Amino acid sequence: MDKPYVIGIDVGGTNTVIGIVDKRGQILRSGSIKTAVHAEVNDYLDDLSKLINEIVAETTTKDQIKGIGVGAPNGNYFSGSIEFAPNLRWKGIIPFARLLEEKVGIPVALTNDANAAAIGEMTYGAARGMKDFIVITLGTGVGSGIVVNGQLVYGHDGFAGELGHVIMRRNNGRLCGCGRTGCLETYASATGVARTAREYLELRPDMPSQLRSIPAETITSKDVFDAAMTGDEMAKEIFRFTGKILGEAFADFVAFSSPEAIILFGGLAKAGDLIMKPVQETMESNLLAIFKNKVKLLFSELKESDAAVLGASALGWEVK
Repeated sequence: MDKPYVIGIDVGGTNTVIGIVDKRGQILRSGSIKTAVHAEVNDYLDDLSKLINEIVAETTTKDQIKGIGVGAPNGNYFSGSIEFAPNLRWKGIIPFARLLEEKVGIPVALTNDANAAAIGEMTYGAARGMKDFIVITLGTGVGSGIVVNGQLVYGHDGFAGELGHVIMRRNNGRLCGCGRTGCLETYASATGVARTAREYLELRPDMPSQLRSIPAETITSKDVFDAAMTGDEMAKEIFRFTGKILGEAFADFVAFSSPEAIILFGGLAKAGDLIMKPVQETMESNLLAIFKNKVKLLFSELKESDAAVLGASALGWEVK
């Protein structure tokens, strides 16, 4: 029997969002629960399975659901476990897919959030019809999903594709949440942009900027974007610096997998040309000659509020 629906679940550090999705990528019904209020994973799964049962009952029946796809921090596709996720309250290794499947009686597949975004782009978004591409998620950190020959690259242990943790600055690099220094995400994430702003304000005391009217420790990437949109030179310079580092990284990523496209997803992608122009220029000037003018830089075509759920749901079509 052809089952027409899947469920997508995006497990975030603060909220968990779920949706029932049809084959065209339409979210028919959605709901959310707070992730962070549950100290015990079993209490969280009780609330989650209750919500799943409610939205299924409002839309269809369980025998019409092909599977559940879950995108989660440090989600391991091979084991179905969330492993040592720094921004979740449940520590260690959580056999998430098995536990949820036991509670709701629907097959569950799990991967990490950036891989879910890549699957979503391939199934419903900017990468439809592509077999080789990279999705870069620019949010609080920098995540990536790498697709080669139509297959997500998982590596031997399920954790391949941590491109946010390639080291961009070997000397005096910024300290990263992973414990190392100089990682791409310390420069090219939303938090990285805010760090750059604080550095510029300190190192360039003579340069005027409306960012000086904001307490330095509260500056966000949105503040920098808003200032840049009014023509603030320092803010525009911060985006040029960020785009330059991203472009350098992309030139290296291309050498690894020769993608047809690199797709930018997440809050920072909203900066549009402010970030895309320096990324494009720097990437092209650093590419090997054989790759020049071959790689498209695209923005995600998934609506941001739906993207994580759609990405996770795409995994639901593949469950056995």
